[in-house]
Amino acid sequence: MIRLDTQEPGFAAAFDELVDARRESDADVARDVQVILRAVRDDGEAAVAAFTRQFDGHDLAETGWRIEPADCRAAYEALEPELRAALDLAAARIRAYHEKQKPTDTDYVDAQGVRLGARWTAVDAAGIYVPGGRAAYPSSLLMNAIPAKVAGVERLVMVTPTPKGEINHLVLAAAHLAGVDEVWRVGGAQAVGALAYGAGRIQRVDVVTGPGNAWVAEAKRQVYGMVGIDMVAGPSEIVVVADGRNDPDWIAADLLSQAEHDTVTQSILFTDDADFATRVAEAVDRQIPELATASVARTAWDANGAIIVVDSLEAAMPLVDRLAPEHLELAVDDPQALFDRLRHAGSVFLGRHTPEAIGDYVAGPNHVLPTGRRARFASGLSVLDFMKRTSFLGLTETALNELGPATVALAHAEGLPAHAKSVALRLRLNR
Repeated sequence: MIRLDTQEPGFAAAFDELVDARRESDADVARDVQVILRAVRDDGEAAVAAFTRQFDGHDLAETGWRIEPADCRAAYEALEPELRAALDLAAARIRAYHEKQKPTDTDYVDAQGVRLGARWTAVDAAGIYVPGGRAAYPSSLLMNAIPAKVAGVERLVMVTPTPKGEINHLVLAAAHLAGVDEVWRVGGAQAVGALAYGAGRIQRVDVVTGPGNAWVAEAKRQVYGMVGIDMVAGPSEIVVVADGRNDPDWIAADLLSQAEHDTVTQSILFTDDADFATRVAEAVDRQIPELATASVARTAWDANGAIIVVDSLEAAMPLVDRLAPEHLELAVDDPQALFDRLRHAGSVFLGRHTPEAIGDYVAGPNHVLPTGRRARFASGLSVLDFMKRTSFLGLTETALNELGPATVALAHAEGLPAHAKSVALRLRLNR
């Protein structure tokens, strides 16, 4: 963990290094993924089966390619009541939040008599990637599948690895609750390839979303254009802006809530209280040994953690904007005042009683968020990722007569005579 102070010499250079630190996959991953995708594109399900044997340690011919809806329903019904209630609560809140994101069609006639508008429609089919085995996340399934269904996607396909044939029943329960239509026992870059190109019994989709490891993220990057994707997700990150009135144990736990994800995750605290900064660092060191994820959290904190002391919390906000974090907590009495100064973050958690972990599960907003400073230009997953907009226009003869001459002039200016003629002929007929 590094500690910086805006008043110390060399702060600007040290902060630049923190902002520019790269924690994502390298060229070797890109080459490996290219080979896998080419094989899936050329050989279809035979390649998918071969890679599943190689990487997941089971034969799809024996374990079966598809997990049936009845199995998902049985997994849901077998949940302990408390866990089922928690999953139901999460699904209901996620669905309610995303229902409010549905866009409205437009259709109007302007002053020149031109009918203009746009119509929103869902994609025909979407694929969601869900990590499998013991380290599976039903919350991520809900965050991907529910917006797709709210958007109106008719065919929702889930791919998930089952290492050595092992099925995560909580993920299957979430698939039932979210209304997933197809579940396939395949994972890795080969699963992304199957969704993008089609692979025998797995028919291609229009959009691929969902988290995964470096190979999955790189596969999504490489198939973009063949299909739409949500984003290329990198290692998770959290920034906390907190004053000295917070409980240091609370803030330490918040920082570790991301550090435990992966050894390359990043946790950063901004505070205007140097003594509080020390107490948070001590609290982190106390809490790490108590975690089942201690080894991962310790590595991430030591390699990528940072505590930054600033003159004022207001002065921290331009620095936060440069980081454009995936998650941002504003742990102060008046979070809105700081929020008003912010431009770039994936999701913001307002106030001392809004830990980021609430957003991961039951709050409602999507937890699939831009990482790696991409919040400068990207947003979290939403209903719109599963929809597209079709514009339309209609001219009357009067409107054509009014707009046509300018169109002819511009088409000639661009050296496109056929464009000009398609309008000019109509104008001549209208005279």
